[in-house]
Amino acid sequence: MMHTRAWRWAALALAAWGLAGCAPVGPVAPGTGGAALFVDAAFAAPVQPIDPARVFALSSAMHDYLEREIAEQVRAHGLQRGLIDALYSKQQLALAYDAEFTRNAAEAFDARAGNCLSLAIMTGAFAKALGLAVRYRAVQVDDSWGRDGDLGLYVGHVNVSIGRQVPAVRTIDNSPDWWTIDFLPPADIKNQRTEPINEARIVAMYMNNRAAEALARRRTDDAYWWVRAAIQADPGFADAYNTLGVTYWRRGLPAPAEEALHAALRRRPEHPQAMGNLVVVLRQLGRPAEADGLEARLARLHKTTPFAAFQRGLQAYNAGDFAQARDQFARAVAGSNDFHEFHYWLAMSYLQLGDTERAARHLHEAEANSATRQQQSAYAAKLARLKAGAGDGPPPH
Repeated sequence: MMHTRAWRWAALALAAWGLAGCAPVGPVAPGTGGAALFVDAAFAAPVQPIDPARVFALSSAMHDYLEREIAEQVRAHGLQRGLIDALYSKQQLALAYDAEFTRNAAEAFDARAGNCLSLAIMTGAFAKALGLAVRYRAVQVDDSWGRDGDLGLYVGHVNVSIGRQVPAVRTIDNSPDWWTIDFLPPADIKNQRTEPINEARIVAMYMNNRAAEALARRRTDDAYWWVRAAIQADPGFADAYNTLGVTYWRRGLPAPAEEALHAALRRRPEHPQAMGNLVVVLRQLGRPAEADGLEARLARLHKTTPFAAFQRGLQAYNAGDFAQARDQFARAVAGSNDFHEFHYWLAMSYLQLGDTERAARHLHEAEANSATRQQQSAYAAKLARLKAGAGDGPPPH
């Protein structure tokens, strides 16, 4: 089983930083986004069609499971309890958390695993097939930071509720009509603010995740078509415009990148990732005064972040200043104790300084907080090599 704290690192609505919250979306002025921002000619056609209908579509295997296992549980326990037991009981499907990539409903069912967005989508798909009402909420957990390749990521969280007219168990909103399925431990979501989001936003989050995952793997053409579809699904979703901006920047198109990032900021004026990316783009466009002003504004909004400390740690580590690297990585861990890579680089700094005991401790934390099975296995192997006295390489992604 994955360490409990790893649940926090469910990757959704990934906001790409490029170089390196859940506020309500206000009205958008006509002509400030959408089709006017797209530059299709700069990208190769998608390898596979991107169809929003596939996000929630039930496969034949899901229909079979619905008719056999879920129907049996529903007859025994009622609609909500029967569905939850059929999906999450160890005696039934026993779905597991895995953030390898964001899966649609059918892919999560086939893998018996997914991140919190994938599992919410699959649960919602089954619930709708049973005629249940479904609602989704974005949960404002403490600031969580991640990294994939050279992209810095903001990691959010969603849950799903199904209802109604049955006694509640584990409801967040104290309503007797809804059962809420959440993939964070109850202690992590207690007293956290939530924001209702509709199915269009869930679809946009899914597609934006796929775009960010493609960017992290240098598949810029794929990223473009995924984020284009995300904006079409929900034109008010600021994170998608930020991802579009990073995609244009990666393709060497700074002017369209600037427009996309401004579109993100029109929807969410204090979007930190869009602001940080726009600083980079403005410098590339030869407008340092504008970049300096925006950078100062961003610094006032976010004086310190775990990811900023992490970046300083990497710079110190690469320069051979391992004591400074240790201190910066320790600050990153203090600000976001659940991110595996912060622990990994702190372990490597301790190793360079000859402190193998602390290095082993933080390698263990990296393994415990890893977001995918592949990462978990890789960190376990690194820990074994450390205990055997062998060297180590870069962390897994």
